[in-house]
Amino acid sequence: MHINQAVTLVTGGASGLGEATVRNIVTKGGKAVILDLSEEKGKRFQRELGDQALFVKTDVTKEEDVQSAIERAVEEFGVLNTVINCAGIAIASKVIGKSGIHDLGSFSKVISVNLIGTFNVIRLAAEKMVHNEQNKSGERGVIINTASVAAFEGQIGQAAYSASKGGIVGMTLPIARELATSGIRVMTIAPGLFHTPLFDTLPEEARQSLGKMVPFPSRLGYPEEFAKLTQSIIENPMLNGETIRLDGAIRMQPK
Repeated sequence: MHINQAVTLVTGGASGLGEATVRNIVTKGGKAVILDLSEEKGKRFQRELGDQALFVKTDVTKEEDVQSAIERAVEEFGVLNTVINCAGIAIASKVIGKSGIHDLGSFSKVISVNLIGTFNVIRLAAEKMVHNEQNKSGERGVIINTASVAAFEGQIGQAAYSASKGGIVGMTLPIARELATSGIRVMTIAPGLFHTPLFDTLPEEARQSLGKMVPFPSRLGYPEEFAKLTQSIIENPMLNGETIRLDGAIRMQPK
């Protein structure tokens, strides 16, 4: 599938990796449906991009929200053939910390948003995609999820985050195998350290220090580099059922 044929639902699409992905799709001639909880950012982004973009305020953990967003996408653009899941949250908490044990509610929330939210979008989007007409390659759709290197080398305090991202990695292959018969590919990207709004709260010195942990290039990744990989996945029909690390060869230390 060429990117200019993509009608893409992007969760977490109003900032960070999602924003860069939406911008790349629209710039290359595709259409994007921006799903985000931030109405202010989402509407502003839609106005900037024009009629090739649509913003729908969405909580990815709610079935009715996602279903409504998918229906809006099809109404606006006639089809939905691509999904890129970027929505996610992170917390830092030890299992047994100075202030007590890990809060169960916060653990559940991370799993709910990152893992269950991703699966919720996959299942509802796939239900729509299976009815798409096949392209010349036999494809009906592409689904790209976002995990993290923390799925493989979680640091101290990342139990919830690592568990949620490990779950995304774990479900990639079985879902890809199942949807293969319908011509829908499923891939996952596991980014390393990327310069997203989360890092904007850190001093410049701290950001540079984190960047130096990356073997090469020794810097934080740019969201545009994540967007480039999503484009490669969309356009390469042999990419299916795999998790790609996008990390400059970093391997995270315990802390």
